[in-house]
Parts: sequence; C-alpha cells; structure tokens
Amino acid sequence: MPIDIFKHNQDAWDRQARQQGPWSQPVGPQITAAARRGDWQVHLTPSPLPPAWLGDVSGQRILCLASGGGQQAPVLAAAGALVTVLDASPEQLARDREVAERDGLQLETRLGDMRDLSAFVDGAFDCIFHPISNLYVPDIRPIWRECFRTLRNGGRLLSSFYNPVVFIGDRDPALAEQGLIRPRYRLPYSDLRDLSAQALNDRQQRGEALVFGHSLAEQIGGQLEAGFVLRGFLEDEQPNPRFVVDRFVPTFLATWAEKP
Repeated sequence: MPIDIFKHNQDAWDRQARQQGPWSQPVGPQITAAARRGDWQVHLTPSPLPPAWLGDVSGQRILCLASGGGQQAPVLAAAGALVTVLDASPEQLARDREVAERDGLQLETRLGDMRDLSAFVDGAFDCIFHPISNLYVPDIRPIWRECFRTLRNGGRLLSSFYNPVVFIGDRDPALAEQGLIRPRYRLPYSDLRDLSAQALNDRQQRGEALVFGHSLAEQIGGQLEAGFVLRGFLEDEQPNPRFVVDRFVPTFLATWAEKP
C-alpha cells in the first residue's frame, strides 16, 4: 500500500510537538516584548538572519511557510508584521496560537500543504519566510511556483535548506565513531527509494518523518525556473554536528530570492 507521505509527516510533526522538540518550543514573553520595542531577530539557519534580508517588517504581509512552532511568526508579529502561518501540523500551529493569545498578538494560522497555496490570491504577500522544511516533500518545484504566484511584484522569498551533501553518506554509526564519511546515496535522495524495506519500515514504526534530499538544481535552480531573481545567499555551520560532514562544511544554506 502506498505511503501517504503528507499524513505520515503530519503525524510525525504532531508527535514532535507534543514531545516539545527543539522546533516546538515557543518563544517566551520577554522575546515578544523586546520585538515590540524593535529589538528582535529571526532564524532561517542557526545564526540570526542578516538584518538587511528582512529590514523593517512593520505593516508587511508575511507568510511563514511550513514554519509553525511558536518561534518565528510571533516575533515577526510582535515586530509589526501582518503574519500568516501555514503548516501541516495542527500541534505546531497550536504553539503559534498559544503565544499569540498569551502575548496579545495578531497572527493567522492555516493548516495546509506547503505545495498548495490555493487558499491565497495572487500577490497576497510581501514576503514569504520559509525555514528548513522542504525536505519533507518529494517534489519542491510546486513550492517555488506557488511562492512566486502569491508574492507581489518586488516581494521576497527567504528560504533555507540543508546542503545536499548531508544526504549522501552512509549512516553506519561505526563509521561516524571513526570520523569517516562513506558516500552511499546519490542525489536527489529519497527515504522511499534509498532505504531498505526493513529500514523504511523501522522508520515508519518509530514515527519518524520521511525525508528527501533535494539537489541544488532543485533548490536554487527551481527558484530561478519559477521566475525569481537571486538577491542573496548564505552558508551557516551546524552548531551541534550530527554527521561527520557537519564538522567540515557549512551544512545550512539560505537564499533571498525576489519576484521581479
């Protein structure tokens, strides 16, 4: 029976949120209070986003795409933006509502698929803020097309994703203990295709999200194909290396793309 990837990953993220995983721990009231005073920062990667990438957000219509969890959207709302959060996980969206209710913030939450923004009209947003999340869908080109459609002319798409090199290595713990990297998987990577039947079943039984490692041609080239112009690019280090490769190359990437 085919796996319903969207439903499986939705359930996986609901589970993470209930377990208060790192991306499901809402910001405290002191953070939103500081944002109201103009002292704020948000993250596409572990380091704070360069100020020029967002600038003054007051009055901007911002879509936080696949960005639930009560971390980025409330800060932007407190800083004066008109924020909508779209996420696949009801539990993640609940974290945003909790912060909004606690701190008296105006933000809208929408349950949905990041590949389908049909609930929004053309040119609905000034900015789309899309932190690392597109590894949970097998085809990301629909995301870029929908982002392009729903941004106004001159609007910006700020997105981040993993350096695809993280997906090619054998995950044998014995290799990691020796500090060795053994290439095993070709890009683009897919849990569905590249894992053995037993490993895939084990992953499903543990309730872990299924992931897909997209190439740079899909990530950056896909944005250009959708019509965007690249305005900025940055790399960032993994502060808590999970894989051997994290010790040697920046494994977080982010782009600032603009709709002409």
